[in-house]
Amino acid sequence: MDTAGTAARASGPMGKAGPPRARRTRNSLFWAALIAGGGTLGGFVSQFPYGLLYVGVLVVLAAAGLGAAVAGSNWNRAGAATLVGFGTMALGVFAGSNLNESYLKLLGERVDAVVAESREYTNSKGDSRFSCRVVEPSGESHELDAIRNCYAQVTPGGHVVLFKDRLGGLDPWMETTGSRALDPLGLGITGGLFVLIGGTMFTAGQRRRSDQEIAELHRRTYGPPRPSRE
Repeated sequence: MDTAGTAARASGPMGKAGPPRARRTRNSLFWAALIAGGGTLGGFVSQFPYGLLYVGVLVVLAAAGLGAAVAGSNWNRAGAATLVGFGTMALGVFAGSNLNESYLKLLGERVDAVVAESREYTNSKGDSRFSCRVVEPSGESHELDAIRNCYAQVTPGGHVVLFKDRLGGLDPWMETTGSRALDPLGLGITGGLFVLIGGTMFTAGQRRRSDQEIAELHRRTYGPPRPSRE
């Protein structure tokens, strides 16, 4: 009878799971969504001009650091902390360009343009980069780089298609064919990283360990601390 009563009290009224387990699940879901969503949002924000690149990078780094700290320090899951930290930074890199391209191709305004100039230059780090200046029929011109899909195959005088942000926040995305088809590989990598980060955070939260549990595991592995001979 005592055992049955104890089980009933632990499970809560009507045999339901007790509040601690429910709170742990909600808390794990919260952190999983926050870290994976923060990395994705930061990557997308970094695509905007006017200095928002640095804001987006800071958001990604903050999400990576926070996720690693929670998983490693609070939940005592060092492996999950390492994976979340590096994975969130990778998520920010892939999510930024792929979400930018997807948004502009799906919702952007399609405008014909002509390449007025295409050149290769070397940046301050010694890396080769490409830059294009394209002109619309209205006379409006845009300076685009590799982030906006300007590459070596674009030649001066060639016809291209621009996908322009209807809200005016993002620079245009350039395509030589005008196709609105999305990049399945890039979106697949982005989605995979999102699921990996979110799943890792959720699993680490569900399997979190207290400092007492870590101390007990250390004692079972290495034995009790030896008394000092002094």
